[in-house]
Amino acid sequence: MTPFGPFESSPHIAVAVSGGSDSMALVLLADAWARARGGRVTALTVDHGLRSGSGDEAVQVADWLAVRGIAHEILCWQGPKPDTGVQSKAREARYRLLKGWCREAGVLHLLLAHQREDQAETLMLRLGAGSGLDGLAAMSAIVEDAHVRLLRPVLGVSRAALVATLKAYDQDWVEDPSNEDTKFARVRIRQTLMLAGEGQPSVSMLVETAGRMARARTSLEAEASRHMAHSCRVHASGYAAVDTDALFATGDEISLRVLGRLLMCIGGRDHTPRLEKLERLHQQMKLAIDIDDWPGVTLSRCRVLLVRGTFLVCRERRDLPTPTVLNIGEIIDWDRRFALSLDESAKMPLTLAPLGLEGWNEIVNKAPEIKALGIPRVAGLTLPSLIDDQGVAAVAHLYRRSETAPGFQMTGFHPPRALSATGFVVAN
Repeated sequence: MTPFGPFESSPHIAVAVSGGSDSMALVLLADAWARARGGRVTALTVDHGLRSGSGDEAVQVADWLAVRGIAHEILCWQGPKPDTGVQSKAREARYRLLKGWCREAGVLHLLLAHQREDQAETLMLRLGAGSGLDGLAAMSAIVEDAHVRLLRPVLGVSRAALVATLKAYDQDWVEDPSNEDTKFARVRIRQTLMLAGEGQPSVSMLVETAGRMARARTSLEAEASRHMAHSCRVHASGYAAVDTDALFATGDEISLRVLGRLLMCIGGRDHTPRLEKLERLHQQMKLAIDIDDWPGVTLSRCRVLLVRGTFLVCRERRDLPTPTVLNIGEIIDWDRRFALSLDESAKMPLTLAPLGLEGWNEIVNKAPEIKALGIPRVAGLTLPSLIDDQGVAAVAHLYRRSETAPGFQMTGFHPPRALSATGFVVAN
């Protein structure tokens, strides 16, 4: 755990525990580590509800851990289940539930049990998908989210060593039948690696390759962050302005990385676009510098425009949140971009909705000075606004009808991924 610090005194650590051998070993090791420092562990098991018996397995895990005095929570994936892309959508739901629990509980560190063979399998999957350098770096040992750090302390440990650990603890584990289901690509790759012969990639070779790619990625991320500091400005109203000359005054690998992080941040995404799409946009932007009337393009929930020698990266108008009610005292994550709450003096009912063209025209007619603020209309149309029986009462970062009109208490631009590589916030 030493490379993953620093940790607070008496740390409270969450551990994702499916019940399989990897996660059961991790939670026992983490519990010993935390107790030695006056801290504690809470195990989190996600019941996806995708197969019969999953609920019983979650209860079995709880019983095993209760004997050892380890706190345990079962998180259930509610609602209809997908017919296609089951593994990827289950993964999204799992991380949403795990991170949501940590956020509500104020736990800063979530341990994940990915190990050595998982890393090799991930690299093979990404090779097959045509990933670039970032994807080939496979899984990172540390990922810092806005609310929690995702830590993988056994990423360099073999599955056999984790099984041996459980046997030393005299601890049983759950065997997930889906781990043998060859309809999943990861399972097929796992079986291939187990049978790898001469001339074929081994787990050790793949893990070493991922490590080298990760080392290169770290250097490129640092250089991209330095470059962004000189070429990009991110506005509190959720758009970015990028100097055209500065953006392309470096190698393509760096400017591609800058562009990808801009789209991820402004679009409220967890990941950058696929490399081939990013490369196509990158080339279009290069050519656009010499085009007088470039119409712009959309990608990853963003619209990219060229205005007087500056690229604007804004949220596109499609798929914005539908109008809803925002209650006093409630903090919501609106469009995965803004953390919003109401002024306590606000009178209900109020509707929270994207400003849109009609709303923009209304506020500009009432307050023409808005045009002088410099916020592009294309960005303003996608801002969250409060609507009452008199029309637009307030717009985040832009407008309030009067001092007595309902308004926002908090309007922070708060995407899930920061523009730079690190975005973990310990305190505000």
